[in-house]
Amino acid sequence: MKQLEKDVVIRTTGLRKEYNLGVIGSGTLRRDVQSWYAKKRGREDPNRKIGTEAHEKGEIFVALKDFDVEIKRGERIGIIGANGAGKSTFLKLLSRITSPTDGEIAYRGRIASMLEVGTGFNGELTGRENIYLNGAILGMTRAEVDKKMDEIIAFSECETFIDTPVKRYSSGMFVKLAFAVAAHLDAEILIMDEVLAVGDMKFQRKCIDKMRQLAIDENRTVLYVSHNMSTIQDLCNRCLVLSHGEKVFDGGVDEAVALYLGGEKDDFFALTYEDDRYKTLVRHHEANITEAKYNGLTTNRFQGDAVMPLELSWEYLADVSNIGLRVEIMDFKHYPITAYLIENIHSGKKGETVTKRFQLNLSGFVQGNYFTNYVLFRKEEGSNKVIDIEHAMGLRFYKYPANGGDIRWLKAWGSMLNPGIEEIE
Repeated sequence: MKQLEKDVVIRTTGLRKEYNLGVIGSGTLRRDVQSWYAKKRGREDPNRKIGTEAHEKGEIFVALKDFDVEIKRGERIGIIGANGAGKSTFLKLLSRITSPTDGEIAYRGRIASMLEVGTGFNGELTGRENIYLNGAILGMTRAEVDKKMDEIIAFSECETFIDTPVKRYSSGMFVKLAFAVAAHLDAEILIMDEVLAVGDMKFQRKCIDKMRQLAIDENRTVLYVSHNMSTIQDLCNRCLVLSHGEKVFDGGVDEAVALYLGGEKDDFFALTYEDDRYKTLVRHHEANITEAKYNGLTTNRFQGDAVMPLELSWEYLADVSNIGLRVEIMDFKHYPITAYLIENIHSGKKGETVTKRFQLNLSGFVQGNYFTNYVLFRKEEGSNKVIDIEHAMGLRFYKYPANGGDIRWLKAWGSMLNPGIEEIE
């Protein structure tokens, strides 16, 4: 691999990681011989645990394949994808927890990583002692750690328990102290893998702000894995999307989030639900949305007081009476901002298919891009309780302001446009 350019801190070339499936050895020679003899005679393995899947010797799972990426100093990289996409494997390879099957990794600088709650901590040592331990792992002297100690303890909010063995910490306290250590010790590359989800919302906000500050003010590189798209959009300035061990997108954050959540393209006018990829599990799955589209439109951009035509098709998986529709609207950070509700639009028998058309008034939205969800629901018999029977991620749309007015609407003001204000005197 050629030498890294001055501003590049990580480069991978042809990175691949494979794992052998199943148990490799039973722990004793006697059991290994039993398993081998049973297999030779075509019988079931007597040492295989009940309920586990049998794998042929040599079967492998490719967790990461042909992964090439180049990351520059000061970048804030979001890494997203479904479970099993290869995100954690990639970070473990960078952190040298495991070795690649093939390919090369080159990096410049020290790496501090939080891949699991409690990673790098010794449970028998106190919080203070673990701070010194992590500093030593990064190659820092005791004097260098001492300079950072007060700042680390204050940020972690664990002052009362700092001289208590960390085996007595809660998972939230673990995360607070571990992040404080990783963020304040001298590491040029900071790696976070979903662990912040264990902490409370206030501390998550504090961590996101700290990582942004480290990247902007101290030119550190941050790699952040999360399934919370709002934190990805809030922190990152570049995003990688992984699927089945491969990099399928590398670029802007909004485009990456749209791809991950299903609204892949700006010219995305119809969505056919061939599987459950864009569905959210509901307890009573009594209907199946099969298609959503903007009826007859060739654009998903709307202006001023426009209405958005929507056509939904679904099939019934059971006999259902008086179902309703809820169209949920999320802003560009996927925060819910409003919903359209309509009750008693149809009743159907199991196996029946239906197509319905609707119009959504968009006059109350300010300029910006929005995401939708479609939820079919019914009321529980004898009560007003609403039961969701189908939940599908929907189409993306853009709203532009009507002509006129010189003031540019700021996102900090919100996403809904109120009726005009009248000056009385």
